[in-house]
Amino acid sequence: PKTEATATADMADAEVRKVDVAQAKVALKHGEIKSLDMPAMTMVFVVRDKAMLSSVKAGDKIKFKAINDGGKYTVTEMLVVP
Repeated sequence: PKTEATATADMADAEVRKVDVAQAKVALKHGEIKSLDMPAMTMVFVVRDKAMLSSVKAGDKIKFKAINDGGKYTVTEMLVVP
């Protein structure tokens, strides 16, 4: 069975800097994203589903998954870390 630890193991850590629901974008100060071979930095991502943004605000610590969708870095999952 998938435990929460394995489910989040391949997720990157980040701090939410800015949420733009209208544009479906989120600015994240993130750690290394191994799946994208991307070093830690602060950048803006598109989110696959605007509804994901209703549960986060600036300052939240999150874990997230992102993909390179035709050159657009897109967040596919995010989870607020308590």
